[in-house]
Amino acid sequence: MKLNALFLTAAAVASLAAPAARAEISVIWANDGGDKVVQEECRASAPAQLPRNSVWDGSKVKLFAAKNEVVSFNLVIEAAVQAAESVSVKLSQLTGPGGAVISSQAADGDGVFDWTERNIELFFVRYLKIEGLSSFSYQTYDERHIPKKLQRPWTADGQGTGKWTDRPNADKSYPEIAVPYELVKQFDIARGQNQSIWADIYVPRFTPAGVYRGVVHVTEDGKRLAQIPVELTVRDFALPEVPSSKTMVYLGYEDLGNRYFGKSRLKADSPAEKQMQLIRDRHFQVAHRHKLSLIDRDPGASQWTHDSPRYEWISRLDGTLFSPLRGYEGPGAYTGNGIYAVGAYDSWGWKRDDDEQVMHQHADGWSKWFARYFPGTEYFLYLIDESSDFIETEKWAKWLKSNPGPGRAMQSFATIPLPEAQEHVPDLDISASWLAVGDKPVWDKALATAKADATKKFYAYNGKRPASGSFATEDDGVALRELPWGQYKKGVDRWFFWESTYYADYQTGRGLNDLFHDARTIGQFTVTDPSHGKSGFNYSNGDGVLFYPGTDKAYPDDSYNINGPIASLRIKHWRRGIQDVDYLTLASRVAPDRVRAIVEKMVPKVLWENGIADPKDPTYVRTDISWSTDPDVWEAARAQLADIIEGKPAAAPVK
Repeated sequence: MKLNALFLTAAAVASLAAPAARAEISVIWANDGGDKVVQEECRASAPAQLPRNSVWDGSKVKLFAAKNEVVSFNLVIEAAVQAAESVSVKLSQLTGPGGAVISSQAADGDGVFDWTERNIELFFVRYLKIEGLSSFSYQTYDERHIPKKLQRPWTADGQGTGKWTDRPNADKSYPEIAVPYELVKQFDIARGQNQSIWADIYVPRFTPAGVYRGVVHVTEDGKRLAQIPVELTVRDFALPEVPSSKTMVYLGYEDLGNRYFGKSRLKADSPAEKQMQLIRDRHFQVAHRHKLSLIDRDPGASQWTHDSPRYEWISRLDGTLFSPLRGYEGPGAYTGNGIYAVGAYDSWGWKRDDDEQVMHQHADGWSKWFARYFPGTEYFLYLIDESSDFIETEKWAKWLKSNPGPGRAMQSFATIPLPEAQEHVPDLDISASWLAVGDKPVWDKALATAKADATKKFYAYNGKRPASGSFATEDDGVALRELPWGQYKKGVDRWFFWESTYYADYQTGRGLNDLFHDARTIGQFTVTDPSHGKSGFNYSNGDGVLFYPGTDKAYPDDSYNINGPIASLRIKHWRRGIQDVDYLTLASRVAPDRVRAIVEKMVPKVLWENGIADPKDPTYVRTDISWSTDPDVWEAARAQLADIIEGKPAAAPVK
């Protein structure tokens, strides 16, 4: 069929191929990615439905960014009536004042991990079908705790009615896997579906401020279909190299071995192990480009006897891994990882000795090493994970604190809710808390106590609604953008996510996950619930997975055969929120009262601020989330913060 011009924007119509060209694409539009458009939705293919949003005015993509910031947009290409074949997309350059350019060179294979000439990246988005709700990320007694597009009809107190099929996005395919476009190059779109192409644009620190313009070229079956204008305004300030919102994300090892080499353990000093080190380093680089800090543990951690990190950690800590010499360009260039966990997931080798003097000896060794080589790096001993054995945890924490030598500088860490840590493990230096609700007076007092003690730090981890946005694949696109705002509001020192490469669900014994086709990453599927869909103990989508394997020996049909990770869209949403906090931090130096007002407007109630329904049962509360799920509201807030930083007059308040 011929392209119906009514379905295209004015800019696209102006650049149509010759009338004889076959064109099955019905419409092309864009958003900022915070609006997750499921694959089965052709939202814009009726003329009355043509969308407008903060980055799409109906004819072009309009963005703004600080220097040293990554800004994104999502191009949505719809084939409402007929399948489209051999579609390709290209955006290689934006040109600004005085001929200044932000550009990208083509890459192949492992070249996608060399960013020195690639400030513009395109990604082909792969989708995962949501067939059940994520039990790790929200509870279902109140429909308002569930992501908006998966809510059933509900009454005033959140009581739901209807079935699984009454949830608008039940069994729909969510955008999730950001495959570097160079690994795809051309693609087809099935009839009645859309395809998203995600764009990341990094603005180097010394880019001149001003307006930069370029064009996204879209072709179908080799014929030019549309040229979509892109306009990027670079503001006259830069985001810091070290993010204001601190993070900590665990990177597993055995899972990488299974996917890239077909076995969990590799022989030391073998060619495969050297290649694995490169693969691990690229995980650190991709995380760094998303302003995330990784931690890990040695594959033979219980046998690790040195009181210092493995050699491969040196470049991660001194920042040389994040330099052009190693193919890196982007946020945090030349800056170190900033965090190191000794004995991650309580794997410290001398734990079996259970001896105070041995504890002092090893703590002295680690503290001397960091004091000598990386005094600015935050490090701690990961005592234990999610344990209620408070007596043993307090014993270890006290041993560290009572050390008369340099090891006294080593902090202790455990995943224990802050109020319980203060009551039962008073010598613990860092507690990490995971909560959906909390008794507000209890938590307020606990936070005040922690903040009054300079030796203490307060971390949060994972994410659960309504306390914060979650990491579920099906959560709203703004969920992980909200999370750093809540972190900023409550002064959480660092946000921890428990795992990024949980590729084999050993906790339920089901083996290697089919990562590119099955949204469920953890938990059992034992029943199809009438209202919840597929369900079972801990059934969850996306939990524990932020990176997808670039090589997959377990499922070779989906292998891209590259030596490094493929990012999830969720870490891009998280980066957006982390960069927002950089805006908050810069703007608060100029107008702290205005910034506080914006924060209160955007995240009125986070973490424990919703309170609880019953003090005798502090596990639930009936309430909606407090933050907007509209990405345009978040972009308006970012624009206000940019104006504050640049000293511009106050705009209209965020609605």
